Amino acid sequence: MSVLIVEDDDRLMDALRAYLRKSGYATTGASDAAQAMESLGADTEVVLLDLGLPDMDGIELCRLIRQRSGVPIIIATARSQVQERIRGLRAGADDFVVKPYNVLELVARIEAVTRRWRTAVAEPDHDQVITLSGVRIDLASRQLAIDGESVDLTRTEFDIVAALARYPGVVVPRERIIREVWQTDWHAYSRSLEVHVGSIRRKTGRVDVIETVRGVGYRIVGS
Repeated sequence: MSVLIVEDDDRLMDALRAYLRKSGYATTGASDAAQAMESLGADTEVVLLDLGLPDMDGIELCRLIRQRSGVPIIIATARSQVQERIRGLRAGADDFVVKPYNVLELVARIEAVTRRWRTAVAEPDHDQVITLSGVRIDLASRQLAIDGESVDLTRTEFDIVAALARYPGVVVPRERIIREVWQTDWHAYSRSLEVHVGSIRRKTGRVDVIETVRGVGYRIVGS
């Protein structure tokens, strides 16, 4: 697996590359946004992105990468505020870790996002269109439309919508959504799930598109 590490701290970059190589990953390093865009290639399977870059805010770089590629992006940052995490996820990131982080956790998150990405690419849902109260979900083309208007979702956001739509009439527990979307039982994704659901509601313009059932999970509107 090839990991592009975008980090302006040379010592941290060297440590990350050494650890990931020992764990069986091929790595490429970039110390700024320009190098990152130059290094991003067809063989890049995940991007580990620091937000504090010298030539561009990492959030903007995240948007540029997402416009060019569907590669999984994990934001690694010292910015611990929830608002920063929301900005990163809305810019197209798939996950985030807050510095200082445990490298074992980082590797687990890399494995989770790449496993889900490969599954989505290799095993698309064919001939599946789900319609619920004005919400049209095309699982094969991975498109969502509200009242006929297309809604631009990130890969993770669409995966959440699809996970809910596959269980019409059922409140889907948070644990099941995390297991289907991130392919892990790790509870650390609970907060990330909440942020993504909030982003879906904002993009669709309907706060009721996904109903929260407190203490249990979520249900998609019309189900």
